[in-house]
Order: sequence, then C-alpha cells, then structure tokens
Amino acid sequence: MNILQNIHAFDVQTFSWCMARKHRAKLTTLGRAISFSADGPLYALGALLLWWAEYETLVAVLAFGFVFERGIYFVLKRGFKRNRPADALDGFNSFIIPSDQFSFPSGHTSGAFFVAFCLSEWFPSLNIMLYFWAANVGLSRIFLGVHFPTDTVIGALLGSICAAVAIGVLL
Repeated sequence: MNILQNIHAFDVQTFSWCMARKHRAKLTTLGRAISFSADGPLYALGALLLWWAEYETLVAVLAFGFVFERGIYFVLKRGFKRNRPADALDGFNSFIIPSDQFSFPSGHTSGAFFVAFCLSEWFPSLNIMLYFWAANVGLSRIFLGVHFPTDTVIGALLGSICAAVAIGVLL
C-alpha cells in the first residue's frame, strides 16, 4: 500500500505543479478542443471514412481493438475506483465535467494512443503527427483537471498494448 500512496503523492505534486503553471483561459480552450478530438463519436466517423476508402482490414483492427481496449479499460476503471482530482483534492474544480466518475486510467488517452498506433501501421509517414496528437490528448486531460499524470501514462500504455495485440491477432 505504501507504493500506491507514494504514486498518489507524486501524482498530486505533479498535478499541482501543472495547475500552477498554465495560462488557464488559453490552455483551457485549446485543451477542450484537443480533448474533444479524442471523443468516441469522432472515432466512429473516422472508421466510416476509412471503410469508405477501402481500408477494411484497418477498420477490422480498429473495431476488434476498441472492443478489447474498452473491456480492459472498464475493468481497470471499476477495479481501481480512483477519484478524479476534483474529488481527491480539497478546493479544486476541474475545467470540464468528466464523462464518468473515476480517473484511472484515462480513456481519452488510451483511445488516442490506440488510434495513433494503429494508423501509424498503415500510414507511417504520419507517425510524428499522430503521436504528437495522442500525447497532447493526455496532456489536455491533465490540464483540464480531470486526470492525474499517471492516469494518462497508463492510458497511453493501455492503448498502445491493445493496438499491438489487435494488429498481431488480425494480421
């Protein structure tokens, strides 16, 4: 239990450092847009466009992988039941209303890294742009006040591992 307490203390310290150094209005507006870019309905629209462009194998990998990733995500979310920063820190309010109650892991970050990994396999020239976007999704979730840093780190790992598994299974 000491390890979890140390991780939480580090998370709170890092989170507080981030909150003290941001220019709220500009970063909040930008953070909302970046975070929105990783919302589920946009992934469905992207999959439809890929299917229409005849990337059926990629669409199959994305569909299988998202089911796999979301399953693990929900087990972790409900298993750990980690409070979000607004619930864990006295006097702190997040800048957006999160879509669910718990913080660990970050679903937006997991989804973004999953998509970045998968699309990078088909479109390697876009690697830098895709991973830059995914990393910024994770950062936006911290700066919007809905996740601690380790929530996004584990989200990135979860998304990447699930993408690797989905690609390995279906290719």
